[in-house]
Amino acid sequence: MIRAFRNLIERQIQTASAQGKLSGLEGEGKPLPDRTGQELVDPGLSAGIRIMAEAGAVPEEFKIKKELDQARTDYASLSDEAERRAAMTRIADLEIRYNMARDARKSFFR
Repeated sequence: MIRAFRNLIERQIQTASAQGKLSGLEGEGKPLPDRTGQELVDPGLSAGIRIMAEAGAVPEEFKIKKELDQARTDYASLSDEAERRAAMTRIADLEIRYNMARDARKSFFR
């Protein structure tokens, strides 16, 4: 069964190549991207995130992570104690929101 499936795929690739459907594709002639370190990542999750990224859709947790990183950078430059307290409150809020969004995504993909 597996051999028959492999042969079917090979025939379809050869047919498409003969018809010119495989020429002019994005990335043609370039090496495959280096994906080392992704051996332990769920392939379905990885494909889903890649498709979302290519479509320009960004999961909420990524947006919150950017805000969190910016808030931490801003905190480092503050000198007024009241501003530092307000910035720490914002950082704590963003950390909670980030963890909730990350946990929601993980539970969704289970």
